[in-house]
Amino acid sequence: MKATLSSVLLISLLKAGNVFGFARPLSSLRMTATIAEVEKKVDLPDSLVREEDGPDGNFPMRRKMEQMLREAQIKITEEIAAIDGGATFHEDSWAREDGGGGRSRVLADGKVWEKAGVNLSVVYGSMSQEALKVATERAAEKVKGMEPGEKVPFFACGLSCVMHPRNPFCPTMHFNYRYFETDNGIWWFGGGTDITPAYINEEDMKHFHGTLKGVCDRHDPEYYPKFKAWADRYFKITHRDETRGLGGIFFDDLDDRDPEEIFEFCKDCANNVVSAYGPIVEKHKDDEFTQKQKEWQLMRRGRYVEFNLVYDRGTIFGLKTGGRIESILMSLPETARWEYDHQPAPGSPEADFIDACKNARDW
Repeated sequence: MKATLSSVLLISLLKAGNVFGFARPLSSLRMTATIAEVEKKVDLPDSLVREEDGPDGNFPMRRKMEQMLREAQIKITEEIAAIDGGATFHEDSWAREDGGGGRSRVLADGKVWEKAGVNLSVVYGSMSQEALKVATERAAEKVKGMEPGEKVPFFACGLSCVMHPRNPFCPTMHFNYRYFETDNGIWWFGGGTDITPAYINEEDMKHFHGTLKGVCDRHDPEYYPKFKAWADRYFKITHRDETRGLGGIFFDDLDDRDPEEIFEFCKDCANNVVSAYGPIVEKHKDDEFTQKQKEWQLMRRGRYVEFNLVYDRGTIFGLKTGGRIESILMSLPETARWEYDHQPAPGSPEADFIDACKNARDW
């Protein structure tokens, strides 16, 4: 059974649990956002950071983070377009009525990638204490002394990306690096890079995780084991008792040292996204595959959708703070699939993948 749903309706279905009740065992969804945009398209200024906007704070770091992420966005999209060889990134700059804006770069219908997007956002204003609880696990200490219902002034700058290849043997990749400030001098960094294949290739996973470990070790030898374990916990699809993919690194609320040190770590991570991911895609982009293998890839994309719309902190935060819907839902694949009570054959590559999603492995 095929169906076309708006992303907003899909969110409602997922939260109600109804998406698992499609009548037929084979179903595909093509997802398109339908909410009217609340921002206006603009020419991107030299900087979206203005000292008169947002809470008092570290304005030099805000500008520095924005500039680094702008440069990373261009570098990553140019390198990915070169690997694809058949499509370029469409650029779309926008401004929020409540303050800030951003730049989206999206590749669609490429030779290698079905959909790839890298989105820069710089936003500021005030948010509810409930929204802050989504943005950080340490919300209680960050709102200490505030009255119930009092709004929280904030600044946030981030670069997020998801890439969905066509070939089932090419993994999906996601990264996000961000910087937050709220009132009273409170600040923190967050981010990570993770990979979601449909099939396990141990050599590929050793390369991906090894590249991330190399970046982490240059800054703190405790980073990789700590952030790898954090990713395995964070990307858990609780209602499935399995992870979205095969992990990577994830961190949040990072404020335990000089902000310049953490900035340099985030910069190193962003600048090594393609070196961790690109060689894997180039290696497998022309691999032959069967229809059944394609269907398995689409089922794993279904799991990706479930995580992003039910658990992902960035998605929920964006929706609670009135973010740009096209940017928030950019992470969703164009197509995904659900089969009723699908169980991979014992001993199959698909069963091995599920085992790795239920029992985290060291690569």
